Amino acid sequence: MSTKQPFLTDIKTLRDRARQHIEQGAVTAGYKADRETVLKLLNEALATEIVCTLRYKRHYYMAEGLSASIAAAEFLEHAQQEQQHADWLAERIVQLGGAPNFSPEGLQDRSHAEYVEGDTLRDMVKEDLIAERIAIDSYREIATYLGDKDPTTRRIMEEILAQEEEHADDMAAILEALPS
Repeated sequence: MSTKQPFLTDIKTLRDRARQHIEQGAVTAGYKADRETVLKLLNEALATEIVCTLRYKRHYYMAEGLSASIAAAEFLEHAQQEQQHADWLAERIVQLGGAPNFSPEGLQDRSHAEYVEGDTLRDMVKEDLIAERIAIDSYREIATYLGDKDPTTRRIMEEILAQEEEHADDMAAILEALPS
C-alpha cells in the first residue's frame, strides 16, 4: 500500500515559513536561484533593453526614403515594446531585493546588444536585426539557466524572448523587401 505524498507543504509550515525573514519580500526560503547572479543577469538584460529602445527611437526619427514609413512604424512599435521589457525587468529586480541600474555610465558595457546607428535605412534594419538575434540567444540562455530555480523570472525572460523573436522576423522581412 502506497502512501500519497501531499502536493503542497502543510499549511502550518507554509504559514510559519512566511513569517520568517519578511524583510526579503517576495524572496522566500523556497527561492532556489543564486539571487546575486540573477540580479546581475537582469541588470544586463535591462541595459540591453535600454540600448535597444534608444537605437530603435533614433532609427524611427532617422528613417528616410521610399520604404521608410513601414520601417519607421516598426521602429516605433519596437522601441515602445523594448521600453516595456525594461520596465518588467526593473520591476522584477526590485521584487528580488535589488536595484535596477539605469545609469548611463557603463550602459553599453552592461548591454549584450550594441548601439550602432547605421547610415542608411538598410543599415539601420540590419543593426536592429543583429541586436535582436543577440537578445534572442542571450535571453534563451538566461531562461535555460533559471530553469525551475526562479520560474517567475524565467517566464518574464521567455515573454521578452518571444517578442524579440517577433522583432527579428519583422526586421528580416523589412530587410528582404528593401533594395540592396
